[in-house]
Amino acid sequence: MTDGDDDGPREASLDTIQRELTAFARRARAAAARLHPELPLVSYTLLAHIDDQQGCRATDLAAHYLLDKSTVSRQIGGLERLGLVERRPDPDDHRVQVLHPTEAGSRVLAATQASRHAAYQERLKDWPADDLARFASYLLRYNAAGPGGA
Repeated sequence: MTDGDDDGPREASLDTIQRELTAFARRARAAAARLHPELPLVSYTLLAHIDDQQGCRATDLAAHYLLDKSTVSRQIGGLERLGLVERRPDPDDHRVQVLHPTEAGSRVLAATQASRHAAYQERLKDWPADDLARFASYLLRYNAAGPGGA
């Protein structure tokens, strides 16, 4: 048996993974639009990252998500117009601006995260704990591989 003998089932699995992750991403975008219509998924993701990091620079966001700086700038501008993000001088280098969620941004995040958590609980309520743990570990493993073709 050679390495190539397993290509058929492996390719079929990879095709299924690609198709299902695409469907998952589409559902995630649609759900995000329902949870906070003024806050697109990209903006929500950036706001959540800023909150998780307890502040970060726009260039750090661009690097982390492999986005063009102009894209991040537009998204941050939208978050600022909504009153969800503010810029503060970096205490170590006053030439640098650090992004932080405002109180309103923190409230939006908390409400959205609670809604998303409830939606996941509902969707996965019939999954055994072992399946949930395995799925979680697979997602961690997939995302730990870093940027890729998806």
